[in-house]
Parts: sequence; C-alpha cells; structure tokens
Amino acid sequence: MHLVLEMSLSREDFLRLLPGAVGLAEIHEEDGLFSASEGARRWSIRLSPLAHRRLGSVVLPRQAVEISLEGYSEADAAGFLERFHRGFQRGGG
Repeated sequence: MHLVLEMSLSREDFLRLLPGAVGLAEIHEEDGLFSASEGARRWSIRLSPLAHRRLGSVVLPRQAVEISLEGYSEADAAGFLERFHRGFQRGGG
C-alpha cells in the first residue's frame, strides 16, 4: 500500500508527533526516510518539504508525506493509517 498526503506542519512538529502516531519509540531515519519493522510488516514514511501556504498574513508550513506499508493485511493497514491520522489531529475549541 502506498499513500501520499499533504500535511500542514513543520518538520519539527512531524518529528515530535511521529512516535505517538505510529506507536513506536524507535524509528530509523535516513535522509528524510523514516522506517520501522514489526516482524514481517514494514512501514516507511518519506517526508519532503513543500512551499509554505500563505493565507493573508498567516503562513503555514507544508510537507509531502509518502507512506508505504509492506506485509500488512487490509485491516492492519487501515488500523495503522487510523492511528497515524489520529496522532496528527489537532484539537480545537
């Protein structure tokens, strides 16, 4: 499974939130590629900066996030992505 997302966050915020979003403390990084293995399952996430989005005086950093999952069943992949998205949600109110 391969998924490409556009996320409005800085690299620093991504790095801070990633361990909770994937449920692991030990993540390998090399040249913007983050990866980990769990038995026969392997995931990788490539982070690439995009141009900032400007909305009037507000400037939002953006990242292209490419997620690849190998060895995951459909249900396990859906669970991984649900946890990933929940880990990066921002509360309001």
